[in-house]
Amino acid sequence: MSENIFIDKNLSKEEKYKSLIPQIKSLITGEEDFIANLANVSSALYFGMNYFWVGFYLVKNEQLVLGPFHGPIACTRINLGNGVCGTSWQQKQTIIVPDVDKFPGHIACSSDSKSEIVIPGIIKGEVIFVLDVDSENLNSYDETDKKYLEELVNFITQTKK
Repeated sequence: MSENIFIDKNLSKEEKYKSLIPQIKSLITGEEDFIANLANVSSALYFGMNYFWVGFYLVKNEQLVLGPFHGPIACTRINLGNGVCGTSWQQKQTIIVPDVDKFPGHIACSSDSKSEIVIPGIIKGEVIFVLDVDSENLNSYDETDKKYLEELVNFITQTKK
């Protein structure tokens, strides 16, 4: 198991993902502890992509509960349909928000967050977690982020025991 992630900061966004995703897959392959894997994924994404905030919310007792993350302190619990994370959970689909201040019902865990992408992790038709990524800049996320982050989330759900 590799314990280092190597990303050339001069690469394009897509090139960074193409370099990072295989390293993350290698990092978590063979590890059975789901929370440990989420912790390493959040760290690798945070440092590899230079995100403002990245983390997981886990579905527990009909709420999203904060899981492993990197970045400023975050909201601990989110209800179904609330904010970007709760909406992604409810709709069972990725949501890209170019300007969080224009998203109805946005939950401002950090006033420094300006844009966001949330990807649900789905097993047997049920969301078990969401991956939440925030930026301190507007319009940070696009179809490139969606493509690679969905690939990663799908891999994570396939490795969950």
